[in-house]
Amino acid sequence: MMTRRDAAIALDIPVEMAKRHGVPSRMSEAEFRELNTNPPAWLVQSRANRTGKRPVWVHLVCEVCGFSEYERPKKWWPAFDFVHCHSHSPAQLPKLAPGKTRVEYQDISAHMFGIVDED
Repeated sequence: MMTRRDAAIALDIPVEMAKRHGVPSRMSEAEFRELNTNPPAWLVQSRANRTGKRPVWVHLVCEVCGFSEYERPKKWWPAFDFVHCHSHSPAQLPKLAPGKTRVEYQDISAHMFGIVDED
């Protein structure tokens, strides 16, 4: 069984859209395959409207331990050089290059921080 959120990630649509169009809170793999293989008109239209400028979901992976999760990117997010989970400190990340400054963006998701190394 997969959750509505898992289905939304796999379909590359927001959870709100999945809910609005009746994607059930839990669905089997077979139901998902059917939805993805024979998409309803709203899903076909959504895919046609995708411009590719900003992704619907971003896969965040901790640089230290490999923990990962998907999150909806925010408009204010810069391009992160590293991401780490709450279990680790920035000191555990790769060394800072000479002449750079490390900036931490807290709570970019439920478990992650974003790191940008600026000039």
